[in-house]
Amino acid sequence: MKRLRIAERPGWRSYAESIGFNFHTFDGEPYWDESAYYQFSLPQIEQDLEGPTEELHQMALSLVPEIIGNEQLLQQLEVPAAYWDLLAASWQSQQPHLYGRLDLAYDGTGPAKLLELNYDTPTSLYESGFFQWVWLEDQIKRGQLPAHADQFNSLQDQLEYRFSRLQLRQPLYLSCVAESTEDLGTVQYLQDIAIQAGLDARLLPLDQVGVINGQLVDQHNFPLHSWFKLYPWEFMVREEFGQHLLTTDTTYLEPAWKMLLSNKGILPLLWQKYPNHPNLLPAFFADKFTQPTAGWVRKPLFSREGANIELVDSQGNYLAEPGPYDDCGKILQQFHALPRFADSYTLIGSWVVGDSAAGIGIREDNSLITKDSSRFLPHIILD
Repeated sequence: MKRLRIAERPGWRSYAESIGFNFHTFDGEPYWDESAYYQFSLPQIEQDLEGPTEELHQMALSLVPEIIGNEQLLQQLEVPAAYWDLLAASWQSQQPHLYGRLDLAYDGTGPAKLLELNYDTPTSLYESGFFQWVWLEDQIKRGQLPAHADQFNSLQDQLEYRFSRLQLRQPLYLSCVAESTEDLGTVQYLQDIAIQAGLDARLLPLDQVGVINGQLVDQHNFPLHSWFKLYPWEFMVREEFGQHLLTTDTTYLEPAWKMLLSNKGILPLLWQKYPNHPNLLPAFFADKFTQPTAGWVRKPLFSREGANIELVDSQGNYLAEPGPYDDCGKILQQFHALPRFADSYTLIGSWVVGDSAAGIGIREDNSLITKDSSRFLPHIILD
């Protein structure tokens, strides 16, 4: 695993904007960064990332039936009791799931370590599945990369195949908070893929979802029989709107049972069931007032993008990020430093579509806590 400098493609920003990649830069700071790339060997991809990703995915799935049948665990994960039956029904009726992302610490040697699961509303999808593949093809054409360079990236093809197999009632609505450029880019990308898969896929701003006689409806009062929502389950079940989820016959992407796997509490449960697994870090439920000590990280159950994470590294240095998740439970996870390349810390997002590993996306941050201000860099496979 290497980080290598490379010349940027001329005019890539204009091209990005012409095809709808409008979040390549945030507040004047780069999000998409092609001044460098990461190079992996094929064994590193297949043995250290692809294989463990699918194994970790199956390990996580194995916990779902154990949790839905255990009131103590549901309470520990802070799932509101009113939604326990909905959650159980979504699993027992085998409601389909689409995709997820595992965040891994990996430096090219030794087993990758699972830091968390993003199984409900993962983003960085468009840049992983499409834009970094275009970058690879362009750089090969320009002679900047060898013709036999490859990429661990079947994400778009697997998403299209997955959509074609889901047997959803149509149309499929896709929603997000319309003011979020990144979220909108993600759902537009998924809409395009769903259409390629033969579905009638329609964008619906989240604030235009209505309710009539207990049924979710669109702005024309047409029922939402199938709905992809890039909006967290843990938010919905705590809002007044959430009560309507108990009466509608909508099929959700992602299904309700995914709220268990996007919860940081899944990390101590994985460690309890699979202690000393080479891809896991020790993790435990913590009291809300328990402070991390040297070599530990404290994470809220519902934290996203590094918010409210606190860590104390092995030397006793304290680092924390602010955020809105102070009012939920916490876990402690053993500190495992992200590898440092150049002046940045590197995190690998490993994608799962259905139950198959589908590729990786790489983000860099100037901090050990990867935030929403991180940068995305492309990668290649080259032996």
